[in-house]
Amino acid sequence: MTVVEQKISLLEKEVQQLRSFIIGIAGKDPEGDYKPEFVDDIFKARSEKSAYTFHGKSSFLTELHRRKAS
Repeated sequence: MTVVEQKISLLEKEVQQLRSFIIGIAGKDPEGDYKPEFVDDIFKARSEKSAYTFHGKSSFLTELHRRKAS
């Protein structure tokens, strides 16, 4: 491994550590940390196809009232 390749490798490791540190700070919520199970559920729900697409506040409220009545 050449000196340049070694420096590049070292810089890549440092960048990865800095990213991890920044994400750790930015990911903190003022209310505290989220439970891992909750985060897993949210990511799972995000990947699923939505049951309804809202096209404004009136359609959102209409759907809420419809579900409340059921």
